[in-house]
Amino acid sequence: MELPLPPLDVVRTRGRTSVAARVRRLQSKSWHIGQCAIAAALAWFVAAEVLGHEAPFFAPVAAVVALGTSFGQRLRRVAEVAVGVALGVFIGDMLVLWLGSGWWQIGLVVLIAMSTAILLDGGQLIVTQAAVQSIIVIALASQTGTGQPIDRWVDALIGGGFALLAAAVVPGAALRRPGEQAAVVVRKVAGLLRAAADVMVEGEVEPALELLADARTTDRMVRELRAAADEALAVTVSPLRHHHRERMKQMVELADPVDKALRTTRVLVRRTAVAAYHRAPVPPAYSEVCRELADAAELVARSLADGTDLLPAREALLAIGHRTSALGRSHALSIEVVLAMLRGLTVDLLELTGMRPLEATDALPLPSRNWIDSPDRPEPG
Repeated sequence: MELPLPPLDVVRTRGRTSVAARVRRLQSKSWHIGQCAIAAALAWFVAAEVLGHEAPFFAPVAAVVALGTSFGQRLRRVAEVAVGVALGVFIGDMLVLWLGSGWWQIGLVVLIAMSTAILLDGGQLIVTQAAVQSIIVIALASQTGTGQPIDRWVDALIGGGFALLAAAVVPGAALRRPGEQAAVVVRKVAGLLRAAADVMVEGEVEPALELLADARTTDRMVRELRAAADEALAVTVSPLRHHHRERMKQMVELADPVDKALRTTRVLVRRTAVAAYHRAPVPPAYSEVCRELADAAELVARSLADGTDLLPAREALLAIGHRTSALGRSHALSIEVVLAMLRGLTVDLLELTGMRPLEATDALPLPSRNWIDSPDRPEPG
C-alpha cells in the first residue's frame, strides 16, 4: 500500500529548508575548504617547482588528509595524521624497492606499517594513516613509476608541514561563532515570547498551535551552538589563538543556560497554547511581562553577539523579575504555569548575564499570594 504524498507546498518548504541548511554549512566551512586548497597547492608547488619532483602526488594528498574538514581537527590531530602519512609512504616505498608490488606485499606492508606505528606509541590516526598510505604506495605509485622512493617520502613530509602551518592559522570568525550562535538562540527565544504574548491577548487556538509547532523545532539550534563552542575551543590550541582559551571556555559554559532558557520557553509556549485551547483567559499583565521579557532577551542577544557589557540586560531582567513577583495568581493550572515559566525564564536569562543559578533565583522576590480568581472555578478540560 502506497502512502499518500505530502502537499506540494510542504515539499517545497522542505526543499528550501534543506538547501538553506546546506548553504549555511558550506559558509561555515568555507575558510577551511580554502585552507585545504591553498595548503595542497603550495605543497605541490614546493615539491614540483622548487625540488623538481615529478608528479608529487603525495604532497597535496598529505596536506588535505592531515587538515581534514573541521576546525576541531587542530594541531595535535593534524600532526598525528601527517606523521602517519609520512610513515606509511616511507614503509611502502622501502617495501616496493626491496620486494616489488603484489597482493602479498600489500598484506605485508599493512602489517609492518601498523605494527611500526603502534611501537612508536602512535594514536589511532597515525596507525590508520600509516596503513592507508602504504597501500597507496604499493598499489599506485609503484605501477606509475613516477618519482623516486625518497622523493615520495619527502613529498609526504612537505604536505604534512603545510598542513601544520595551515592548522596554526585560524580565522577569528571561528572564535566569534559561539557568541553569534548563542545570540541566534536567544533571539529565537525573544521571538517566541512575543508570539506567545499575542496568543495570551487574542486567545486564538490556531496561532497557538502553530507557535507550539515552531517552538518544537528549535533543538537543532542548541546543537549548533554546542558544536560552535567546541570548535572554537579547539581552535584555541593554535599558538596564535591560545590567549582566547579562557574566554572560549566561558562560551562553552554558556550552552547549558541557553539550552535551559530555550526549554523553559517551550514549556511557556505549550502552557499558553493549552490556555488558549481551554479558553482560559490569561491576565493582561502576563502578556505585558512576556513582551518585556522578550525585549530583555533581545538585549542579552545583542550583547552576546557583539561581546559587549551584559549589565544593562541584567538590570532589565532584575526589574522584570520583581514585577513578576507582584503579579496576581490564578487557580487555573495553565495560567499558574505560565507565571512560573515567566519567572523561570527570567532566572535562565540572568544566568546568561553571568549570575550563578542560586544567585539569580534569590534575586527574584517570592511570588504574590494575591489570587485573581476563585479556587472553586476549575480549569476547563
